[in-house]
Amino acid sequence: MKQFTIFAARRSRAAAVTALAAVAVLGLSACSSTSGGSTVGKNDTVGVSLIVKTTTNPYFVSMEQAAQADAKKANVKLTLAAGKKDGDTDTQIQAIENAISRGDKGILITPNGPAVNNEINKARKAGLYVIALDTAPDPANTVDITFATDNYAAGQSIGKWTAAQLGGKKAVIAMLDLFSDQIVSVDVNRDHGFLNGMGIDVGDKSKNGAEPQSGNYTGGKGGQYEIVGHQPTQGAEDGGRSAMETLLSKNPNINVVYTINEPAAYGAYQALKAAGKQGSVLIVSIDGGCAGVGYVKQGIIGATAQQYPSKMASLGMEAIAAIARGGSKPAVSSGLDFYNTGSQLVTDTPVSGLDSITTDQAATTCWGSK
Repeated sequence: MKQFTIFAARRSRAAAVTALAAVAVLGLSACSSTSGGSTVGKNDTVGVSLIVKTTTNPYFVSMEQAAQADAKKANVKLTLAAGKKDGDTDTQIQAIENAISRGDKGILITPNGPAVNNEINKARKAGLYVIALDTAPDPANTVDITFATDNYAAGQSIGKWTAAQLGGKKAVIAMLDLFSDQIVSVDVNRDHGFLNGMGIDVGDKSKNGAEPQSGNYTGGKGGQYEIVGHQPTQGAEDGGRSAMETLLSKNPNINVVYTINEPAAYGAYQALKAAGKQGSVLIVSIDGGCAGVGYVKQGIIGATAQQYPSKMASLGMEAIAAIARGGSKPAVSSGLDFYNTGSQLVTDTPVSGLDSITTDQAATTCWGSK
């Protein structure tokens, strides 16, 4: 299947400065209301559904918590739903149908895959405003707008950091992705961003694993590289451990591990520790949750890219509430086809010329921080 991807040609680092004011200034107007597609009065309650991939990952729990807190302020009746696991589309489809039946004004969704597209289209035809969070659907215009991290840029930052740390040494790389049986934009963009940051050609830009298996990387001082393989983790700790064990059995000389997220990174660390290789392998990841920031501080992960799921949920919910009351619709960030909520490289081993924050700084903005 085709994949919604965000490529380097469409990158604009200036776009990392998000247009938060665009949502903040959404106007409110008093109008009468009944059905999902019509506007409501400024004092009327607005129905919004937040449908996340799963609640087993603190990333999505933080979205729920932020949306719940803001719902009280915005006079929103918030309904929460989640897939049973990452990739569960059936539960998400049912949640969309429920939102339509309730007459909600909008849906915030982190889509588990293209199987939800038809239901999203039904919701929009029924007058609901649909915002994707974190993961853009394929095609992107399936929803009204996406609020997300620039996952490609986040991947680039950890790739550049890794290349600099190697100092010209050969990189023997394990790629711990999200899935192997379906294509999701967040998976491809993070994977490809990392490889691009390393200075490795990704090959087919529509999927993971199409890069040359060996050659030269150009990041940092440059050097040789070998890709040992790609393994799915489902974004989970046990998946990360089994994926790392599989790749170590193929090549015990792995010295770089890219991981889709921090639960997978910690699982990889456990496998490396069991093999007596902890401390000799660079592990990098993306997410920046409180646990992940702690792993960086402990030296388990060398660097991670922090993103801001709470901001995605809060701004998305506020946007739907404002639109339902006659306000303006949010716009995409400059140079991108989504609304970029930003990311930041987190490491206690900074690289000259590469912007980063320390773990102490990141701890104040991680998920669950006060």
